[in-house]
Amino acid sequence: MTTETIAPKKSYATRSADAQGWYWGTGRRKTAVARVRVKAGNGEFMVNERPMEEFFVEDRDRKAIMNVLDKTAQKGKINVRVTCSGGGFTGQSGAVIMGLGRALLCYDANLESMMREHGFLTRDAREVERKKPGQAGARRRFQFSKR
Repeated sequence: MTTETIAPKKSYATRSADAQGWYWGTGRRKTAVARVRVKAGNGEFMVNERPMEEFFVEDRDRKAIMNVLDKTAQKGKINVRVTCSGGGFTGQSGAVIMGLGRALLCYDANLESMMREHGFLTRDAREVERKKPGQAGARRRFQFSKR
């Protein structure tokens, strides 16, 4: 029996920029996945090659995403590129929030305590409950009839 040494997983705070100067972060929510890249710039925010305002049409989703940049005082200072896939618009916005938090953690590790305090680095583990056989849905039953 051999004992293998497993390399410790690299934490997000210790990851450095790639060859082009982008800091990466991955966020997940429900079935949505968002790969987020940040880099010092003029505040451009693109989601799937479209401006964020065009991609996220719900005001609630845009405000929640911009809240991350407002709280960290990075609004207008960094360029953000996001690639979203899977899920719906609410799940994708939640994934972008987490991915943006992780990417900003790589960009500036001093922001970690503030981002944890606001929940930008916490994975929301809630998933859709499956439909059960003999029922109308996950919890909903078919109407009961005595006769």
